[in-house]
Order: sequence, then structure tokens, then C-alpha cells
Amino acid sequence: MMFTCNWIALLCALLSILSVCVADIPQTNYDVIIIGGGPSGLSAASALSRVLRKSVLFDSGEYRNNPTRHMHDVIGNDHVVPAEFRKTAREQISFYNMTTFIDQKVTKLEKTGDNAFQATVGDQQYTARKVILGSGVKDDLPDVPGLQEGFGKGIFWCPWCDGFEHRNQSMGVLGDISEAYGAVRELHPTLNKDIRIYANGTNTTEQIAILDKNHPNWRKVFQAYNVTVNNKPILNITRIQDGGVVNDPATRREFDKFQIYFADNSSEVRGAFMTNYGTSQRSDLPAQLGVEMLGSKINTLRKGLRTSVPGVWGVGDANSDNSTNVPHGMSSGKSAAVYCHVELAQEELDRDAGLEKRESEFDADSLHETTEKQMGSEIQDLYKRLSRR
Repeated sequence: MMFTCNWIALLCALLSILSVCVADIPQTNYDVIIIGGGPSGLSAASALSRVLRKSVLFDSGEYRNNPTRHMHDVIGNDHVVPAEFRKTAREQISFYNMTTFIDQKVTKLEKTGDNAFQATVGDQQYTARKVILGSGVKDDLPDVPGLQEGFGKGIFWCPWCDGFEHRNQSMGVLGDISEAYGAVRELHPTLNKDIRIYANGTNTTEQIAILDKNHPNWRKVFQAYNVTVNNKPILNITRIQDGGVVNDPATRREFDKFQIYFADNSSEVRGAFMTNYGTSQRSDLPAQLGVEMLGSKINTLRKGLRTSVPGVWGVGDANSDNSTNVPHGMSSGKSAAVYCHVELAQEELDRDAGLEKRESEFDADSLHETTEKQMGSEIQDLYKRLSRR
């Protein structure tokens, strides 16, 4: 009897130890929750699928580049309609049968008591061990009639995305005058030489002081490039010609035309506008998780695009690495997925080896550093092989 009791006690002790080891990996529906169906979220889903990780991707149907006619400067997808890009990406990802696509907006995203994450859509809950936030940003356009309607179609913020189609046309720069120098530098002299700044009342002592501090020689540059400034308050911007209709497919030139009206009843005509407005987070889900922000962006200065919340990554336009374009979104989504997979795998290795947390070699920073080195080595090896051909 005593022998049996001793064995029962020993078994209970072993089960207790085992529970400590296994408890670090919660039981969830998926490995990863992905927020966002744009380039960064899709790229993350693709990378996770390739290593057989189950993910659920939530797509609210809101995309920063949705208004634009075509995507550009995306190798292999130049001059592709954004919706077609997303459709093709989904089809390719679906081949692996590892990603569940849910075209609904997540209303609640939280960390559960067992270190898992739970996303709520309506009355449905979805759980995962990790989260990748590709929730994007929105452009904070001022309330100028016609600006929102023309945005992405002759009115744009990125010359790499839309500047080529409006080259050698009259260009207007919208936004605070303190931000205008950067736009002039990006446009002149290769894309546009006829540049006029529409400061909309921001040509003030305070704004000029900022411009003087950041770019002391701006006056000489503007004079040399014949860049002029109109500080009149803007009433509205009216489209008078649609570049989606009036264009030259052979040279990819789009001939938009806008009339900009001012408070004194005067007006001017421009072929296109480049904007200099700020952005803000499109979703409140990062705030719900309590991730640290850097300005208006998710702070991802930690290794591997990790946020301040363990198990959460920030990718695409929403993160703080100060690059907002499709190639960056795809690259950051892939990178985060690699680090995420390695972290998941290390947790599983520790469990299968019967290690308690204090015995594990797992450390997020060192693990990501090792992964980074491995990724770098693979890229260098590939380059060497290609250079020998």
C-alpha cells in the first residue's frame, strides 16, 4: 500500500512538473492572428504558410492605396490594379491551405491569461499564440472639398507611386510650407520643373522658422528652381479633366487637370498635386493591446519588428521604421513572419525537450539575432552563387 502511495505521489509530482513545462504553450485555434489584408499582412501569411503555420487573416477592406489607379515600383507587379494584386496574392497563399481569410473588422483584440491572444468579430472569438499587426495608416487630409475625391488619382503623396505618370506636367504641392522642401527635392528636376507650393495660410513666421532650421538654403533652392509660393486659403479643388480617361497607355502618361479655388475668388489650374499631410493609425487594435507608440507609429525598434508587447509584431505602414510603400510592407511582413515562426518553434522545442522556462535557452533578443544572422548568411550565399553565373 505504501509502495502504491509513493508511486502516486511521484506521478503527481511528475505531472506537476510537466504542467509547468506545457503551460507555456496555450491551446489555440491558430498559431498567428494577422491583422490587415494589405501587402504586409498578405506577405506575412505567405511566409507562415510556407513553413506550415496556421494563421487567420482579418481584412477590414480598408487599404491606403485603394484609391489609386495602379500600383507602381513593385517588381513583378508594376502598373497592376491594387485589387488585382490582393486577389492574386490570396489565390497563391490559399494553395497551401494554411491561412483562413476572414473579411471582417476585428472589434476587440486582447491578450488572455494564458499568454495567448483573442480576436473578436461579432460574437465569434479566434485565438492564437502570436499576433502580427499590419493594420495600416490613413492619410489625415484636411477638409478641403475635392481633395479626398481626387486623392490617388492625380493627387498623391508618393512620387515613386504616381509621379512618373504625371511627369513634365504643372505640379502643385499641398501642405504646410515647412514640409514643402522635401517635395521639391523629390520632384525637381527629373519629374517636374513647373512647381508651385499652395501653403493654404501656413506661410507664417513659425513655419518659416522651422523651414530655416531644417533647410537653411531653401530660399536659394526655390529661386534656382523657380518654385513659387501661394499662401491664399484654399476653398476647394475641382477636377476638370480625368487622367483615367485622358491618358496615353503607350507612354503611361495620365493627364489629370484640377482647378484650385481660393478665398479671394481667384483660381489656378494644375495638372497634379503632391501632398504633405500626416498620417494616423487606421485601427485602434494596437492601442487595445497596449503596444508602445513612437509618434503616430507602432514602435518596432526592437529586433525583428517586435513591439513592446511580447508575442506581437508590427509591420507595414503602421510601424515605426519610417518607410511607407508596398515593397516595404511586403518585406516587413516576411521578416516578422520569419521571426514569429522561429519564436514559435523555440517554444515547441522547449516543450518537447521537457524544459521549464528557467532552463530554456529562449531569449527573444538573442533568438532574433541568431535568425537575423542566418537570414543574412543565406542572402550572402545566394548572392555569391548568382555572381558566379
